[in-house]
Amino acid sequence: MVKPRRPVTRVATQKRRAPPPASPPQTEEKILAGKNEKFDEARRNIVAATGAGSYEMSQQALEALPQGTNTTLDRALLQAPGVSQDSAASGNLHIRNEHANLQYRINGIMLPDGVGAFGQIIDTGIVGSLALITGALPAQYGLHTAAVLDIQTKADAFNNSGSVSVYGGSHGTITTSAEYGGTVGQTQYYVSGRYFGSNLGIENPTSANNAIHDNTSQEKGFLYLSTVLDPASRLTLMSGVSNGSYEIPNNPGQSPAFNVGGITNFDSSQLNERQTEFNQFNVLAYQHSGDGYDFQLAYFNRYSQLHFTPDPIGDLVFNGVASDVYRQSVVNGIQEDTSYQLGFAHTLKFGFSTSVERSVVTNISSVLPVDSSGNQVDAMGNPIGPPSTIFDSSSKTGELFSTYLLDEWKITNNLTLNAGLRFDQMWQYVDANQLSPRASLTWKPYDGTTFHAGYSRNFTPPDQVLAAPTNLALVQGTTAQPSVSQNDPVQPERSNVYDIGVDQKIYAIPGLEVGVDAYYKTATDLLDDGQFGAAYVLSAFNYARAQNTGIELKTSYTNGNLRLYGNLAWARQRATDVVSNQYLFGSDELAYIANGYVYTDHAQLLTASAGASYLWNGTKFSADMIYGSGLRNGFANTTTLPSYTQVNLGVSHDFNIVSAAKPTTLRFDVVNLFDTIYEIRDGSGIGVFAPQYGPRRGFYFGISQKL
Repeated sequence: MVKPRRPVTRVATQKRRAPPPASPPQTEEKILAGKNEKFDEARRNIVAATGAGSYEMSQQALEALPQGTNTTLDRALLQAPGVSQDSAASGNLHIRNEHANLQYRINGIMLPDGVGAFGQIIDTGIVGSLALITGALPAQYGLHTAAVLDIQTKADAFNNSGSVSVYGGSHGTITTSAEYGGTVGQTQYYVSGRYFGSNLGIENPTSANNAIHDNTSQEKGFLYLSTVLDPASRLTLMSGVSNGSYEIPNNPGQSPAFNVGGITNFDSSQLNERQTEFNQFNVLAYQHSGDGYDFQLAYFNRYSQLHFTPDPIGDLVFNGVASDVYRQSVVNGIQEDTSYQLGFAHTLKFGFSTSVERSVVTNISSVLPVDSSGNQVDAMGNPIGPPSTIFDSSSKTGELFSTYLLDEWKITNNLTLNAGLRFDQMWQYVDANQLSPRASLTWKPYDGTTFHAGYSRNFTPPDQVLAAPTNLALVQGTTAQPSVSQNDPVQPERSNVYDIGVDQKIYAIPGLEVGVDAYYKTATDLLDDGQFGAAYVLSAFNYARAQNTGIELKTSYTNGNLRLYGNLAWARQRATDVVSNQYLFGSDELAYIANGYVYTDHAQLLTASAGASYLWNGTKFSADMIYGSGLRNGFANTTTLPSYTQVNLGVSHDFNIVSAAKPTTLRFDVVNLFDTIYEIRDGSGIGVFAPQYGPRRGFYFGISQKL
């Protein structure tokens, strides 16, 4: 008997998949970096400049410039649209033809103004990214309103590494720098220092390759500490310091104008004028991020000091006055900014800032006596009397208070309205206030297209040290006596700004972006500054009315290792009727300005910049260019200086000299490749005392080692 076979059940077997590879364990440094990135993003959202124009430069873009991070911050900003260069004594640069109306912020915290004429407290080496914000600013931005330079500190500097470098070349230039950053527990730290020395500290007053008596020595330092207190809060400390000493360059061949105790001849190449500047700032910020809201509360202080020392005999012989000028400012303040998400469509933002400034302005001047007709010598050519000393000092404790409230309303997914009010109050040499409405629209109809249009009412107080009054009674009957005795106090500027623009990505050419922005500004009591004497210090004054009009074009193209950019700006600023510190002007010039509109001294019709960088087989090539149609000059700024173009080149390469993980970078740069000789100033024009030329051709070499 045959047994039936048991049916065989076939079980389908499934091939077992290999488990995914385990993610590498995150280090404490990476976990902390992730937490800080979230805080950084929240901080950027608190003061996001919705509705305004913005030109951004990353850390990589700064490093790709000729000279890399050895470029000073003001030189780097010349590559942005609408930024034109000026002499160091006049403020270094102008944005949209405005004079010194630039606000600096580090990580969203506003830095108070210093008193220096040409000291740069911020080093480009600490910059992770920067954004130059222009146009109709939202309500959280006030006081200085032509533009806001929003600097974000390095975010990748805390991986227990650093670098040291040496760089130098033409004009006896030498700069050494070191930086290091790391992480300890829940704390990130970064510290940097730089020394700079050169025989070309300030612009040469002649076209010669080398300046006479123009040495400078400068030191800078920066400290950043950040610690996460808990998952929702962070504490940050920033501290910066700069110290600089400058020789004031000489212009040989000048003709003496005064008799000083029988001395009627003096070699102007032997003048010995000097200036020192010291600046320091500290910021302590507490940041908290909750469910739908973020806020940052910061305490800040800044100390600034400037001292100009004249040539006691030479300045009297050439100018009839030798002024020892001392300026000091101490500012302490608090700033608070809050962002609150009210439903899906509305984000409320509100905050305040308040500061107290103690300033001291002292002029100790040697002057010569004159008779009732203004003659310094009698009929026989002898001095009427010996020099005398005049002491004029002004000290003031002033206060500023500002508060704002705005709503970012997402009307649709593509249309956002930013509307707000801002109130500013000043108690300084003049007490004044203003309630300022702000409104702007941002429309993104398509991916890659952004339109913005806005209006802002602005209130700009003068810098307290620049508005300090002068006691004209002290200089009556001397060579320092002005031809005009009117001396009305400096007022705050009040303005209306209208701005419209569009940014567009060109998808037909991947990597190409273009933008255009137009603006129109009307102002009463327009603030302006000028150098009205041998001392390299500025004095403020107001024009009764002014108009500022312009249009800017910008382009950029990125394709792999190639980056190109180009910017062009047309601008015109005109003003009329000087209504404060009139004694700074001659009577004929003052009358001419009162009878019609004149160009401000820093108005430049056309400004352009362009640049390129390319990484090829580990070698980075870079070039940039600036063009200016020329600043104003002549009587009442009625004429224009010649146009100019300056081209710079750079090349750098990483070598594995010490180790493969920590390369050594060598670089070579040429400044002013074609050795173009051009004048930034010629010594004439409103508030211009001496000529200044752009830099002659220079060759620079550098080596940097990662640590």
